[in-house]
Amino acid sequence: MATATLIYEDEEIQKDVLAELKWGAQVQGAMMKKLILPVALLAFAGPLWASAANTKVEERLQDAGEVLQEVMNAPDKGIPLEIVEHAKCIAVIPHQIKAGFVVAAKFGKGVATCRTERGWSAPAFFTITGGGWGAQIGIASIDNVLMIMNQRGMDQLLSAKFQIGADASAAAGPVGRHAAAGTDWTMETEILSYARARGIFAGVSLDGAVVHPDQEATKIVYGRLLSHREILTGKVQPPETVSSFLAAVREVEEKAKKES
Repeated sequence: MATATLIYEDEEIQKDVLAELKWGAQVQGAMMKKLILPVALLAFAGPLWASAANTKVEERLQDAGEVLQEVMNAPDKGIPLEIVEHAKCIAVIPHQIKAGFVVAAKFGKGVATCRTERGWSAPAFFTITGGGWGAQIGIASIDNVLMIMNQRGMDQLLSAKFQIGADASAAAGPVGRHAAAGTDWTMETEILSYARARGIFAGVSLDGAVVHPDQEATKIVYGRLLSHREILTGKVQPPETVSSFLAAVREVEEKAKKES
């Protein structure tokens, strides 16, 4: 103990100890400043990311409603009134991306609603991915409307995941103000597809594409994870944020009833 006392009583050594302590405090302070900045940025970026994600989902709903109305109203090439009246569900993929160089690739985010006893259900969010062989080169943005025409097609949409062409058949839907008797919509096809290309592709092939729930969008809109079955069978109350899309669906349906 005497030695320790002498050491700390030695003026030079005491200065060195104090200098070391001061240096250590400076290093610690610098490290804390370096840590504070990333933490602050993360705290600031969190709400910004959430806000951007919310905006994207809202834009998808708005775009989906506009695409449905525009495809429906296309002169002589719109969706026939009978198709709208008989569809079990309606799904819209606004601005689906299709890119290819010998091998084509597809990716899109969509929104769907199904008929219930109380009208159209709250919308479910999904992604569609897939690819197929083709000779196309380029990138195109395609608006795609899918009309699910029977219970088998609806059951696939209610499932956690399904592949178009393998689990549910799909075909290009007839166009025009009215669908002639004997066309595909009266047959066994589960999904009728309507595509509006905005690039070098004339259309889009859905065979091989995989449809599965978009969990991120679901949590944003409903605050928790919900299955497609819960949402599309009418067990979930539609929140205010989905009103624009459902209003577009109802408007299209009312027009079909009036003009058919």
